[in-house]
Amino acid sequence: MGRLVVVEGLDGAGKRTLTGALTAELVSRGARVTTGAFPRYGRDVHADLVRAALYGELGPLVDEVRGMALLYALDRRGAREELRADLASHDVVLLDRYIASGAAYGAARLRQGPDGEFVAWVRALEVDRFELPLPDLQLLLRVPAAVAEQRAAHREATEADRGRDAYESDGGLQRRCGEVYDGLAAASWLSPWRAVDGSVPAAELGVAEIADLLA
Repeated sequence: MGRLVVVEGLDGAGKRTLTGALTAELVSRGARVTTGAFPRYGRDVHADLVRAALYGELGPLVDEVRGMALLYALDRRGAREELRADLASHDVVLLDRYIASGAAYGAARLRQGPDGEFVAWVRALEVDRFELPLPDLQLLLRVPAAVAEQRAAHREATEADRGRDAYESDGGLQRRCGEVYDGLAAASWLSPWRAVDGSVPAAELGVAEIADLLA
């Protein structure tokens, strides 16, 4: 059985950069690696509903914290069997966002901490009821909210994206979300966590050391 590794962090923290660098490092060592990302836009109806809500296309749904969290969770539930199959056929399954992102953003929107009832609700729903595979390691990319916001804006400009969604454009939400992520990591929520300094150049992310943890 392979190991499930998740990269978490704010929008613009550099999750895709770390995922790509770690994948290359693991493959160079002979590991069988597959990657994925949530939400699965274009692949799952719940993910597409999330995106529509984030861009104001579904009226007040975006304001319903648990309703939005449920859509995110159903997207992950829809990937459960695929994740299990990938874990059975690979050494490492590397995900860009997973259960902790739902917990962190929802708690931040409700102005709760990592020990609040919303985080407990996410665990009861996604782990106990949906029986999603637990991560073996979660990597928290830490960057100041202002830095993440600048990177996200630059990404949108270079990729001709639709612009910032309701979550990305809320600087206060990003700051609070970072605080919840820090608390989840400190509590080893669902699995061990490792913090990564996302403000340094890609070559200094320490991917070799992370790969050593998975050897």
